[in-house]
Amino acid sequence: MILRREVTVGTDPKTAFAYLSDFTTTTEWDPGTIETTRISGDGGVGTLYHNRTQFGGRETELTYEVIERRESMIRLRGENKTVVAVDTITVESSGKGSRVIYEADFTFKGIWKLVEPFLRPAFRKLGDEAETGLRETLGRLGPSN
Repeated sequence: MILRREVTVGTDPKTAFAYLSDFTTTTEWDPGTIETTRISGDGGVGTLYHNRTQFGGRETELTYEVIERRESMIRLRGENKTVVAVDTITVESSGKGSRVIYEADFTFKGIWKLVEPFLRPAFRKLGDEAETGLRETLGRLGPSN
């Protein structure tokens, strides 16, 4: 299952990417995130994060690793016993601000593969809330210079 959201904000791309590539900021823009802490690394490839999320009335934990990072894109892979999540955040210049593309690709394991179709509406809602969170939070970072 893939969730993809795009937002355009007045924040310059460099500021937006610096903010979003620090995955600990998910607590500010991702409504399901309870806590994200950096376990090790400097934010580059190999950096590990511990993420606690509330979804569907239950709390779950994932360990994310930065698996790719370029000037305006970061990709992280998170995993626990029920799911593998690959999150990609790309920031592009758009007019006087930025266009942010957030994509989360979920691959369920075991019995959760059978339940996936029933989870789609909840994941769509989560994606919609994350889109709103991204727009509002990045908007508070300030306009382009």
